[in-house]
Amino acid sequence: MSRTYRATAAALTLTLLTACGGAGSGGTTGTIEYWLWDSAQQPGYQKCADAFQQQNPGLRINISQYGWDSYWSKLTAGFIADAAPDVFTDHLAKFAQYVDLEVLRPLDDLAPTSDLQDSDYQPGLAELWKGKDGKRYGAPKDWDTVAVFYDKAALDAAGVDPAQLQNLSWNPQDGGTFEKLIAHLTVDAKGVRGDEPGFDKNNVKTHGLASEGAGGSGWGQTQWSAFTASAGWQVTDTNPWGTRFNLDQPAFQDTLRWYFGLADKGFMPTYAEIGGSNPIGTDKQLQSGIAALGISGSWMISTFTKLTDAAGRKLEIGVAPTPIGPTGKRASMFNGLADSVTTLSKQPENAAKWVKFLSGEQCQNLIGESGVVFPARPEATELAVAYNKNERKLDVTAFTDQVKDKTTFLFPVTTNAADITALLQPRLDAVYLGSKPVSSLTELNNQLNDLFKVAQ
Repeated sequence: MSRTYRATAAALTLTLLTACGGAGSGGTTGTIEYWLWDSAQQPGYQKCADAFQQQNPGLRINISQYGWDSYWSKLTAGFIADAAPDVFTDHLAKFAQYVDLEVLRPLDDLAPTSDLQDSDYQPGLAELWKGKDGKRYGAPKDWDTVAVFYDKAALDAAGVDPAQLQNLSWNPQDGGTFEKLIAHLTVDAKGVRGDEPGFDKNNVKTHGLASEGAGGSGWGQTQWSAFTASAGWQVTDTNPWGTRFNLDQPAFQDTLRWYFGLADKGFMPTYAEIGGSNPIGTDKQLQSGIAALGISGSWMISTFTKLTDAAGRKLEIGVAPTPIGPTGKRASMFNGLADSVTTLSKQPENAAKWVKFLSGEQCQNLIGESGVVFPARPEATELAVAYNKNERKLDVTAFTDQVKDKTTFLFPVTTNAADITALLQPRLDAVYLGSKPVSSLTELNNQLNDLFKVAQ
């Protein structure tokens, strides 16, 4: 356990002991403070809040939206200073640490959420939000997978039919048909393509594949995770709550050696080109012409469909599935968000009533009809699919087929998440930069396994 983690835990424990002593359940009136980070989702959840308030006249929902980075720092500060919200949008990357720090109320212990059923949500989604004690600490709100977004104009210029993207395959030896495609989509400053004689890998105008960095802050979710998983690799021996990391396995290291090698070939931007440890997104890379296609998450659909070129013309964006790997299957990380009630809430029963509504049919359908994300309930997911097809003229089944075809794998849920990220991110950055070999991740694996020993 790191010094920062111990200090935070101590401060939070002292605050919680003080706060919980006088915490009541609240009455049927009051203001419930609700935090989220995604500005695109705020309008949909405001509709949910309006509907909830109509049904509960004495209760008011106050929604606060903060950007991703400031969101988590403000939340941590709020826990320490007894200023945390009643309910907040939780992420699996943070969930395990909050359970360890005991800042989340078990929803099973609160009357409104005591009867939540796993079967109401997409298979496997609700189980992600249970602690080692088997109790539920989050009510599912949405889910996501990853797929390939592409700029149709870039494909047209290369003479590539979008249908070719439906059955691409890859392997760590020569990259398969996937690498052949991104090589052809890559164009240097003189107009020479990556699969043509005379290609200058050091002066590339458009890379075939976008990059969102080394992937150390989210287990390569929108970077290499679709490749490592389709090679048969998983982060820990079991998930959730594994006891050993697998960064020393050949399937992982061979895949990363190939993946980061794409930058050496010029087919993917270098670490410096995308802004280093704070990279620009795939959406910006397609918009500016830095890349022709790239892997990103379903939560970005609305962003991609709003992209315009320098002249203000709308870009024609398409979506294709992740490539098939050595296992004979494609893969996508299956992640989800949930709403959690904090232990600092002075009105936990009212807060739980709001959480129950957020995960219920009415609110989920409202979110589905907005088309911003895929809601946790299957029926609401279908509404989101229909919205994209009818309103955006966009086929998003590359995301939903991963769930239907059972080719997803779970976001890794482990103890000591903050310490893991602190160790993982700079080491993967070093591999991307080329200052450390992929084999150095074996040493990192040993360090991560030591964290498990401390946690036991």
